[in-house]
Amino acid sequence: MERSVAQKLEALLKLQGIDSQLDEIKKIKGDLPEEVSDLEDEIVGYQTRIQKFDDEIKALNEEIDGKKQRKKDADKLIIKYNEQQKNVRNNREYEAILKEVESEELEIQLADKKIREANEKIIKKNEEISETKATLDDRKKDLANKQKELDNLMQESQGDEDKLKKDREKQSKHIEERLLRSYNKIRSNAINGLAVVEVIRDACGGCFAIVPPQRQAEIREKKKIIVCEHCGRVFAGVEDIIEEVEEVAPAKRTRKTKK
Repeated sequence: MERSVAQKLEALLKLQGIDSQLDEIKKIKGDLPEEVSDLEDEIVGYQTRIQKFDDEIKALNEEIDGKKQRKKDADKLIIKYNEQQKNVRNNREYEAILKEVESEELEIQLADKKIREANEKIIKKNEEISETKATLDDRKKDLANKQKELDNLMQESQGDEDKLKKDREKQSKHIEERLLRSYNKIRSNAINGLAVVEVIRDACGGCFAIVPPQRQAEIREKKKIIVCEHCGRVFAGVEDIIEEVEEVAPAKRTRKTKK
């Protein structure tokens, strides 16, 4: 059954009412959901950083083990070359063996230097791990507090929020898909979440731009869907404002007396 424009506008207005209530619940929660999410991401970042430091320390320790083994190998070669020096037949062989010994001694010195540098890096990495863990502990405490605060707010409003979401789902079924898409698009672009408004005191209830009398008359008729020329919000009607006029009692006449 084809719904009239008035019925479509009424359905949109009801949906807007439900969404506005959901927006109010969201306002009560404030920035807590985003803060909790940001803290969770930050904690993951610190944990990743600590893991990276651990991996780097592991690699440095492997480098140290490699250099220590190289020193052992060099020591063995030096002993071997020293033994060979006892059996040399000429100066050329002696100098060749001497160069090999010097080369292995340089390797030992270089290995010692690399080991010192690696140990210094490990000390620095461990300091960074300690600092990061301290910050991580603080962020975990912040997260626990924020999460507790959010959980309390969720418990207070969860029942109402669940009911409103169900109501929204039911109400959405009364609106044709094309119109619902337009409504959702307007709502997503509106700062205050209002996609359907009324004309209040001759102005758009969303952006407060003046609506001409002729336009208001067309909105009242509800023969077609009319949107605000300035903000694109849908007009659901014109709110009638009854202004109270204060009655002023007539002033009493005073008779002038002749002197």
